[in-house]
Amino acid sequence: MSEIFYVPQTNEVELFEAAAAMHLPILLKGPTGCGKTRFIEFMGEKLSRKVYTVICHDDLSAADLIGRHLIDESGTYWQDGPLTKAVREGAICYLDEIIEARKDTTVVLHSLADYRRILPIDRTGELISAHPDFMLVVSYNPGYQNILKGMKPSTKQRFISLDFNYPTPEIEEQIVITESGIESERAKKLVSIATEIRQLSDTDIQEAVSTRLLVYAAKLMLKGFNPYEACVHTIVQSLSDEQDVIEVLETLISLHFLKR
Repeated sequence: MSEIFYVPQTNEVELFEAAAAMHLPILLKGPTGCGKTRFIEFMGEKLSRKVYTVICHDDLSAADLIGRHLIDESGTYWQDGPLTKAVREGAICYLDEIIEARKDTTVVLHSLADYRRILPIDRTGELISAHPDFMLVVSYNPGYQNILKGMKPSTKQRFISLDFNYPTPEIEEQIVITESGIESERAKKLVSIATEIRQLSDTDIQEAVSTRLLVYAAKLMLKGFNPYEACVHTIVQSLSDEQDVIEVLETLISLHFLKR
C-alpha cells in the first residue's frame, strides 16, 4: 500500500504502468503545482523504483546529468550523475522543467529515449545499456514556453505525453484535507478561492494558484492564523508583487474569509 497520497485524475496511473512495462519514456505537461512531481513519487513507490529528481535550470550541464571526474587525496576518480545512476540501477530519472535546461544538455537524452536505450559517456569511453527497469520522465509547463525556450520536436516526439491540470474541486478538496488535516468547510472555501483566481483574466498573475499553496494556507490556519491572513501570506503574496493585483486578490479572499 502506497504511503504517498495521490488521487488519480484520469488514466495516468495505467498509462504510466504501461509505458514502464514497454520501456517507453514519459513527458508530463502541466502548470506549476498541479501534482506532476507528486505523481512521479507515487509511481516510483508503486513500482518499487527509486526516483532521481533533477530540477532543470539555465546552468544545468550535460556533466551535471551524466557525471564528472573529481579529485581527492587518492587521485582522480569518476562520479556518476543522477541520470547515469538511474540508467545503471534501473531507477526513474525525473527531469523537472526540462525546457529550462540548455539545448546541448537535452541532446544527451536522445539515445535513451528511443529504441536504443543507451547512454554514451565520452569522458570514460563507456556505452551503458539501460537497466530493464530504467525509465526516463521529463516535465514542463506549457504556459512558460516561448520562442527561445521550447522543447524541440525531435525531442518531444520521443515521448508518450501526459497532460496534467489542476484537480477537480472535489479531488482538490480531498487533497487539501488529507495533506493538512483541515476540516471540510474551510477546505471547500480554499478550493473555491483557487478556482476563482484561476478564472481571472486581465491581471498580471503569471501562474495560477497551486494546490500546494492551498495546503500551506490550511496548515497556517491549523496553527491558529486567521484564515484571511493565512491566505494573504500563502496565496496573495506568492502570486503577485503588483499592488493593484494584490488588492484584487485580497478582495476576492475577503468574500470567503472575513478580515479581522
